[in-house]
Amino acid sequence: MTHGNPTIPARAGAGFKLGHAADIAHDRPDIGWFEVHPENYMVEGGPRLAALTRLRADYPLSLHGVGLSLGSAAPPDLGHLKEFRRLIDRFDPGLISDHLSWSAEGGTYFADLLPLPLTEEALDIVCRNIVIAQDVLRRPLLIENPSVYVGFEGAEMDEPEFLIQLARRTGCGLLLDVNNAYVSGRNMEYDPAAYLDAFPGDLIGEIHLAGHTIERHPEGELLIDTHSTAVPAPVWQLYEALIARIGPRPTLIEWDNDVPSWPVLAAEVQKADGIIAALAREPAHA
Repeated sequence: MTHGNPTIPARAGAGFKLGHAADIAHDRPDIGWFEVHPENYMVEGGPRLAALTRLRADYPLSLHGVGLSLGSAAPPDLGHLKEFRRLIDRFDPGLISDHLSWSAEGGTYFADLLPLPLTEEALDIVCRNIVIAQDVLRRPLLIENPSVYVGFEGAEMDEPEFLIQLARRTGCGLLLDVNNAYVSGRNMEYDPAAYLDAFPGDLIGEIHLAGHTIERHPEGELLIDTHSTAVPAPVWQLYEALIARIGPRPTLIEWDNDVPSWPVLAAEVQKADGIIAALAREPAHA
């Protein structure tokens, strides 16, 4: 398959949903790029793969993994990495990424992105696993900050320090999810703006924006990273401040649950594009 330039532009993109494929094919919207979870396309054929092939003919792609389990004590699954590599060879994505989390142990896979302690031992393990993954994939990864609901005892560093060391030691980049930063900050009672400000701009290769839901309990509110709503105002404000500091970056609108019609999702993408365009005219001060 022949592709054009796979570079992801410093514009807003959308997560690709099969339910939107007909609208996208008909309208050919002015969208900078699309992102998919590679695990949904590790198949030999069928309608999903055909739809992604049609999409790639017109737009750059990013592959955002959810199954590498880079925080597991065991090395990444070689079979999974090889399937991921096949998709990279086929679709030539501009960016590839996964999460600071673990989701597999002893051959058992969990349907969640589970947290890990912020210790030197955990850092060594994740660094090892990222190096293995990057060697097989032959691409640098971007690693996404998690959404946090409870802390571990015995933390030896804060999360920004952990992620920055990870990037410096392995050559990976960072995917900053602004909604995750807001959710974690509210849940763990720290300032999400200060959290985002801790990251050097040169490490940030992509940004995610999404919505969340709020659970109200007698003990207080708990924010859940559900990707089921429009991006809320506090997250937009954090995003504007981040872009003003580091300059434009590829920015994804994630809307994975209670997925709206294509025009509603496209309007969120256009809003992010407008912020990028406005702030790109101002000098960054990373």
